[in-house]
Amino acid sequence: MNQEFTDAVYQIVAAIPAGRVASYGQVARQAGYPRHARFVGRLMGRLPKGSTLPWHRVIRGDGALPLAGTPSGDIQIQRLSDEGVTVLGARVPKSCFWQP
Repeated sequence: MNQEFTDAVYQIVAAIPAGRVASYGQVARQAGYPRHARFVGRLMGRLPKGSTLPWHRVIRGDGALPLAGTPSGDIQIQRLSDEGVTVLGARVPKSCFWQP
């Protein structure tokens, strides 16, 4: 992962509005690296402690919450719910996806 990609991903994730989600693949495409969805996931998993980046708004392309059933998954569900995102059975409907 190069710094240009990392910076682009962080900017895109920071721009996802509250109440919306984006997929790992969507973020990678917007960053100019359409085949790097897994790297987006790695970056979200390696954020420094105390980061204010809204990592909880990045999910799988099929709407599934990748961390479901874990303590981080519980935090993700709570944060999304607090923002008004519909979460049904650890999934988010396509209507909640961000369309920049």
